Amino acid sequence: MNLANRLTMSRILLTFVFMFFLFCNGLWAKAISLVVFILAALSDYFDGMIAQRMNMVTDFGRLMDPIADKILVLAAFAAFVQLQLVTAWMFVIIVSREILITSMRLFALNKGKVLSAARAGKHKTVLQMVVIFIILGFILLKEILLKYYTWNPAWEKVFRQGIFFLMLLTVGLTLYSGLSYLWQNRKVITRL
Repeated sequence: MNLANRLTMSRILLTFVFMFFLFCNGLWAKAISLVVFILAALSDYFDGMIAQRMNMVTDFGRLMDPIADKILVLAAFAAFVQLQLVTAWMFVIIVSREILITSMRLFALNKGKVLSAARAGKHKTVLQMVVIFIILGFILLKEILLKYYTWNPAWEKVFRQGIFFLMLLTVGLTLYSGLSYLWQNRKVITRL
């Protein structure tokens, strides 16, 4: 397994570490969860860069890189639903898109065809990770204010409205990228 693929697999392991600390109580646990998420997100950037520059692109990497992204992103959004920061219907739309596209890619792979991620899907993943980062920042800020200062319920309302708006954008891009991917691969899909 080459370096790029190891980074991809490390993202899956980091997801479990991220989730563990996110659900632990206390300021330091939330800070660690944010740092681990940042490391996992950076591994996505670096594994792609290394694979391209060092000619390490493999079928395994083309398949597992987006799956590792999905595991990280879906775990975070599932946690936010549990923490009542994201509404369940938004999560269901995101999960449905990911299951549909991933199933199609696996089916194509079973038929000997590798369907790589599309540009819109990469933009979707970047937006999802940025939104997750912002939500984690909100969680951390709230922990800091609760520990050292005070927390005003009016702030919570503003942050939750901001999260809702960002999630609407995320869901919109998620739907667009899924439909775009299906359209781009329509000829391949009809031959499967």
